[in-house]
Amino acid sequence: METKSQGDSPRLGHFRQILLWPLQLMPLREGSQIQNHWEFLEAPGPDNPWQEVDDEFTGVAGGLEHRHYSEFVTFLPHVQRFLYGEGRTRGGPPGEAPIRVFRRKDVARVRCTYPDPDLPPREFQVAHVDLYFFFDLDVVVLTVEIHASNLPLEVAQETMFRLGRAYPIYWEPSGDGGHCLKLTEWLAADGSVLATSDYERQEKFLGHVNQFRAPTLAAHWDYLLRPLVPHHSEAKGLLRYRQLEYHRMPVMAYLALDDDPRSLARSDFVRLALVTPAGAPDKMPFQVPDFETRFCYDRFWVVDPEGPPGARYLCCGEALMMVGSARQPYFFTPGGSLLEQFRHQYFLLFLIPHLHKAALFMMADRLVYSLKRMDIQQPETVKRFKREIRQLREIFLRFTHRYWFHHVSDQAQAKDLYQMTKRFLGTEELYVEVRERIQDMAEYLESDSLRRQANTVVRLTVVTAFGLIGTTVTGYFGMNLLGLDDLSPGVRLAYFAGVFLGVGWLTFYTVMKSKGLSDFLDLLSDEREPVTRKIGAFFAVWRNKRPGGSERPQ
Repeated sequence: METKSQGDSPRLGHFRQILLWPLQLMPLREGSQIQNHWEFLEAPGPDNPWQEVDDEFTGVAGGLEHRHYSEFVTFLPHVQRFLYGEGRTRGGPPGEAPIRVFRRKDVARVRCTYPDPDLPPREFQVAHVDLYFFFDLDVVVLTVEIHASNLPLEVAQETMFRLGRAYPIYWEPSGDGGHCLKLTEWLAADGSVLATSDYERQEKFLGHVNQFRAPTLAAHWDYLLRPLVPHHSEAKGLLRYRQLEYHRMPVMAYLALDDDPRSLARSDFVRLALVTPAGAPDKMPFQVPDFETRFCYDRFWVVDPEGPPGARYLCCGEALMMVGSARQPYFFTPGGSLLEQFRHQYFLLFLIPHLHKAALFMMADRLVYSLKRMDIQQPETVKRFKREIRQLREIFLRFTHRYWFHHVSDQAQAKDLYQMTKRFLGTEELYVEVRERIQDMAEYLESDSLRRQANTVVRLTVVTAFGLIGTTVTGYFGMNLLGLDDLSPGVRLAYFAGVFLGVGWLTFYTVMKSKGLSDFLDLLSDEREPVTRKIGAFFAVWRNKRPGGSERPQ
């Protein structure tokens, strides 16, 4: 890899990186539509480092900060209700938000060791490690926020490119995981190592895929999610998850340069927007002729060198970058400025479309799972499939009305960046595809129900038609064929039981043969058919054959 020396690399006065990793949660109880997975993290224990984060909206006078207010008013009312819950009504309590956030505080820093020997290991402060749960969605989002100051740009580029890797996709000749850090270590506040990556253990990753047909996680990510455990593993745990997307986690980054950010080469902006490794400024990682129009949001980017640079936003769907000058208070002021907006408003703008994508993937996965478990030869699996499709249709309906938004804000910048992220992720197309799949299954179930009802009506009609013969005959004789008045009650009861059993057996037998009898009646009513074929069709009923000699379908 061709890189500049750290002395020549532009320096960042402040650097922030937020990783988001959506995962699918497996059902806790079969047949239950709503699974409150977070309830199992509410109870403290030695194996549970997670604690629920308190809501900022306490209702106490003076308890809400300006930052919280600015974040709240960024969004449209229907999105506010999703993010923060229903508002308090007169005389009533506020509604509970559908988002539950849990945080672990034992991880204080992360030490990154890079494959490039010219880049020394670097420690970053860990601001947050959170789990975002969503009511009525079997999806959880792991978020990890790290930061550092006085950092070379190439170190930031390498960190963004390599840190958020759940597992390696190949191995270098040296044995290191491809595109991964050489070593990742979660550190406690006292500097002790809590967990270490194991990307170099090829036998572990190869063996797991060979056994479970699913990739396993690197050890440090597995540690971070505990007590949640992978679904495709022998690990014991009630909260189980499976992956939904690519092994590379979506990433946000905030870069406040010491120097004028307009001095960065176009190749550096390409590397930042598309999250590639560091490289020489005079060498493009690859050609992107429409880079500025597709990946750059320059509404507040000032090209004129006489004025302040403003802020440049870079987005490719899987990444959202904010680039500006650390010398501009509007862009960088600790505890304020665009830094806080990046950590809160823009984080939510980035989270929502990724939640949409994860939820739609989850529903598509459940649809495939339901289809896989259905066997048309086993009625119980067919009934279960119908029940699961109806439940999935209800879940999709609730997702649409609670979580699905075409617009989240009327503020121009927030609105444009949200639409930009959605367009790259393709959530609109994915939504339509999943909706059509569920609708196709629902229409199939409805048509199948109508077909079964029609078959039932046909069978009952056949039974009625043949029962009409006996009813007419007995009616003609006034139902008095036998004189039973002089018999004892016991004998008359025996006559009744015998006639009841005989008629009952005849009725059920007629139902059993109703399909063949229906075909016979159709043939009998056809004036074009000869008498011999009609007689043959009648006898074919008792041979379990269709008229014409074909076997009856089961």
